[in-house]
Amino acid sequence: MSRRILRFFVTGRVQGVGFRAFLICEANALGLDGWARNRADGSVEALAAGPETALTSFIEAARRGPPASRVTELREAPADESEIAGVEGFGMAATA
Repeated sequence: MSRRILRFFVTGRVQGVGFRAFLICEANALGLDGWARNRADGSVEALAAGPETALTSFIEAARRGPPASRVTELREAPADESEIAGVEGFGMAATA
């Protein structure tokens, strides 16, 4: 099973609505490694690593978000293994 690394940014009403906690719960249920964090611009950023099928499910969940959220855009960005080296499980990172 090959591992892929994915970074994405989510905009809309995604801060103050439990979005990071939602992502953490979804990612851990899917067995992904990585983190989610708020960004100063009001978006949420996530970096996740795992099997392609799990990442696809994770992105689908992020597009949906928790009930109080409203996702207006989800943009993927390049990421590589060095950015996630040593990270096990999925948790919260400091705001960027």
